[in-house]
Amino acid sequence: MKAYIAVSYKKRKELSAEIETIKNTLAAQGMKAVVFANEFTFTVEAGKTCLPAGREMMQQAMLSIDECDLLIAETTDKAIGIGIEAGYAKAKGKKIIYLRRKNAEHSTTLAGISDFQIVYDGLVDLKSQLNDVFSKTRAAE
Repeated sequence: MKAYIAVSYKKRKELSAEIETIKNTLAAQGMKAVVFANEFTFTVEAGKTCLPAGREMMQQAMLSIDECDLLIAETTDKAIGIGIEAGYAKAKGKKIIYLRRKNAEHSTTLAGISDFQIVYDGLVDLKSQLNDVFSKTRAAE
C-alpha cells in the first residue's frame, strides 16, 4: 500500500517532525509514503505567468495520487493545494485521513470529506492515533 501525504508547501519544513512520524508509522504498517511537496518543485520567474509550471505540477500530483491507496491531509497549516489534492483523491475513491495539531485551525471542508479525523497533541499522540486508524481499517477489510 502507498499513502500520499498532502502538506503545506510553505510550512513543510516546520512540519518535518510530523511528516517523519507519519512516514515512520506508515513504514511500520508496511506502507510507502509519498510526500509530494518534498518530491516535486517548480519555479516561476518574476513577472511570468505560472500556468505551465502550475499545470505540470498538478498533473504530477494527480498521477501520484492515482498511484496511492489513501491520502493523508496534514492541515496544521491550511493550504489551498491540500484541499485540491484531497478533493481529487476523494473523487477517485481514495480514503482520506484528515489530521492537524490540537491548536491549529479546523478545516470544515477537509473534515467533511475525510474518512478519519485525527487531532493530535504531539508526535507520540499522532503516531498512536494513526496506528488506531490503521487498526480500524484493517479490521473493516
